[in-house]
Amino acid sequence: MTVGNDVVLNFSEPITADREPFSEYLWMEHEEEFNRQVEEQLREEEFIERCIQELLEEEEEWEWFIPSRDLPLLQTHTDAELVINSSLNPFAKEFVPGIQKHTM
Repeated sequence: MTVGNDVVLNFSEPITADREPFSEYLWMEHEEEFNRQVEEQLREEEFIERCIQELLEEEEEWEWFIPSRDLPLLQTHTDAELVINSSLNPFAKEFVPGIQKHTM
């Protein structure tokens, strides 16, 4: 608190983290734990970076599928050719989906 140009300290107010003059250095109290956390974070970031790099390398090795190049040309058949080469029973009843009773 300031009165005019004089600074007056009020010791009855509790010191909070935002008012603590050395709050930015409090992490040093648990320096080993802080170092362990930072090292773990760095290892995780390095691991993720290696995984991404491996994925990119694998992607470069793969040959991309291009349908116009990789699929064989489709042969077009006429309906008559399909019927002649068919192994289906031409006299079979047409299938109609639904529940039908079977008689014996």
